[in-house]
Amino acid sequence: MPAHLSSFPRLAFVDLETTGGTLATDRITEVGIVEVDEDGVREWSSLVNPQMPIPPFIQGLTGISNEMVRDAPTFEQLADEIHARLENRMFIAHNARFDHGFLKQAFGLTGHNFRPSVLCTVRLSRKLYPQHERHNLDSLVARHQLQVAQRHRALGDAQLIWQFWQRIHAEHDAELVAGVITGLTKRPSLPSRLDPAVLERLPATHGVYLFYGANDYPLYIGKANNLRRRVLAHFSGDHASDRELQLCQQTERVEWIETAGELGALLQEALLVKQRMPAQNRQLRQSEELCAWRLLHRAGSLKPMLARPDDLFFAHDSQLYGLFTSSRAASQALQSIAEANKLCPVLLGLEKARAGRPCFASQVGKCSGACAGHEELAVHDLRLAAALEGMRLQAWPYAGPIGIREGDVTHVLDGWAYVGTGRDADELAQLLARGQPPFDRDVYQILQKWLPKLGPRIVLLQAGVELVAG
Repeated sequence: MPAHLSSFPRLAFVDLETTGGTLATDRITEVGIVEVDEDGVREWSSLVNPQMPIPPFIQGLTGISNEMVRDAPTFEQLADEIHARLENRMFIAHNARFDHGFLKQAFGLTGHNFRPSVLCTVRLSRKLYPQHERHNLDSLVARHQLQVAQRHRALGDAQLIWQFWQRIHAEHDAELVAGVITGLTKRPSLPSRLDPAVLERLPATHGVYLFYGANDYPLYIGKANNLRRRVLAHFSGDHASDRELQLCQQTERVEWIETAGELGALLQEALLVKQRMPAQNRQLRQSEELCAWRLLHRAGSLKPMLARPDDLFFAHDSQLYGLFTSSRAASQALQSIAEANKLCPVLLGLEKARAGRPCFASQVGKCSGACAGHEELAVHDLRLAAALEGMRLQAWPYAGPIGIREGDVTHVLDGWAYVGTGRDADELAQLLARGQPPFDRDVYQILQKWLPKLGPRIVLLQAGVELVAG
């Protein structure tokens, strides 16, 4: 058996020409297939009547005119033959998502089940020739000296892909090539109760996805820059932990929300996790005990006092230090700071004062003695402030709510909290009428990374009207 058939004996090299690149509105104008198996190589192609005009630019690129396809069969008339030629073969195409996507949609309209193993030769070239920057078909032609018969026609381009297949098997060890192809064509192992047709509709856009089990409470909520790729990765079969495997096994339903970009996905994820409390999102779930230390002057010195997010001024206070998930965690952190800097635990409120006696720490040399008059309170205050400085929370840096533009929407934020997302002035006004939500730790952390790079995309808002750039 030839080397190029040793591991994958039934192949179909496929190329399509279409009226454009939009799956929802464009149609196929030509199909070219090169079938390769133990019986040899067979070529087939046909023009297809797209039942819509071909734009002049596409006519110029492909040479396929409206006149040429006017009397050609429709895809529905060709569907049985095309399906038979592709059945039980590895589907190989350059930018395979394009060709596979158009054929899958067309077959869906004719009632044919079409779920081949798909291999993209762009990705294959990148794996086998990582030293090269370009992997489009013209680059492959030049680099591998492929023989061009008719560029930008379906059969001509399918022939080029077949030539590339032969060339890689001549230039690389067959086991290496087979291993790379196996990795690229590995299919997700979907949970038995999950409808595969739902996953086929997943868009390759930013957004948030929700995994459900047997009831209406989500198991997991995640964000993605490419929803389709990220969700399918959960079912890759290569689970890093028992928790991931359990999630895969329990998932029965998947929902998703598309967002305008990455920031919108991050904000939506943080909001939904708090609202829906999924079982496996531990990090983003709301902690009712969230708190920070606030420095206040009491009895002649600075005293740390616990402050919580329900405090109206929490987001705007420049003298907050933390954050902590509980008052116990806050006390432990302050205790460590006191020990590291020889601060007085009595003055910090960590121990009760003993009448007429210094704290125990000062007696064993672990306190500088402010409690016994050996250190001025002002000096102790300065050292306390310096020790806490690295934990200081940034106060909300704007006079009021802001809008952050992303795509065609505006995200509204106020006091380190996400208010919502609107598309026009009316929607923004409705969001602002809700008032400022409580401080949100996750939004705070998201914006700490995003605000410095947003620049002119930030606007101050009042009643839904943009006032000035931030």
